[in-house]
Amino acid sequence: TTFDSCYLRDVKFDSCDFTGCRFLAANLHGARFSGCRFEYATFERTLIDASILDTEYPKQENLRMRFARALRINFQQIGDVTSANKAIRMELEATGTHLYKACLSSQPYYRNKYSGLLWWKFLYWWIVFGLGDFVWGNGESLSRLLRCTLLILFVMTFYDIFNFGDAHIVGDYWTAFLRSCETFMGVGVEGATYPKPYLTIITLVRLVSIGFLLSIIIKKFNRR
Repeated sequence: TTFDSCYLRDVKFDSCDFTGCRFLAANLHGARFSGCRFEYATFERTLIDASILDTEYPKQENLRMRFARALRINFQQIGDVTSANKAIRMELEATGTHLYKACLSSQPYYRNKYSGLLWWKFLYWWIVFGLGDFVWGNGESLSRLLRCTLLILFVMTFYDIFNFGDAHIVGDYWTAFLRSCETFMGVGVEGATYPKPYLTIITLVRLVSIGFLLSIIIKKFNRR
């Protein structure tokens, strides 16, 4: 079924089956859903409350991922940034769970479907997804990016203390940490001559971190 330019404002849907339905430029503002099914449903330029993500999502992770993705694209089309961010969080959570089960779950469904070369492909995707989630929440977490940057600074601090300081003096750790911050930000440091490969790696990490930071900031402040 295709709901094309339908006006269904404040309608209550109880136990309706919308499997495979398409909502196109429909008005569902204020509509309430209870016990409905939305497997493989798509939404385009449709006004709908984000509360549908809390109660009507499919139970299977792969279907939940597609459901959240369809709503995320829809919310972006109508300029609803807050709802789009909510859909993104659900999409990322479902994606991570689905990739994990595809690789490590002992359930017969996953072991029969994801085997051989397909298993290796999903393992690669799971590793990449996990690294992105750890570093910056796959573009959604400023706190994780700051945490990762702080871990990098700690590693640089220990590198500095074991090459240019005294590991038995507590004050040298603070000095090494300050030098690491300066080096990470590209400021010249007196009294320490770092190898060029080390500085090259730090410069690359700094540029990538700045790119991630700008991406998060632009996304958070973008309204249209």
